[in-house]
Amino acid sequence: MVRKNINTLCLEAYETAKSKGWHDEERETGTLLALIHSEVSEALEADRIGDKDNFVEELADVCIRIFDLCGSKEIDLETAILKKMDRNKQRSYKHGGKAY
Repeated sequence: MVRKNINTLCLEAYETAKSKGWHDEERETGTLLALIHSEVSEALEADRIGDKDNFVEELADVCIRIFDLCGSKEIDLETAILKKMDRNKQRSYKHGGKAY
């Protein structure tokens, strides 16, 4: 299997969605975020009923929706993730006492 970087996956997810008609009209960011949320909810439901295969598939859908959003908005997600992960390494334990 050929490994692809995150930004390549973003562009590919966007191009696939666009080729299937999902970007024929401009979509609001809120709509795209709601679609991401719906995939998270589907993953939650799969986990709730113990369906591991579907849970994993729904997590993939979450990523694909995020990649599509980033591809459509030309967001450099790979750099953003690496910067955020570095910042998180510098944070205090439980970010200063947060419960969750």
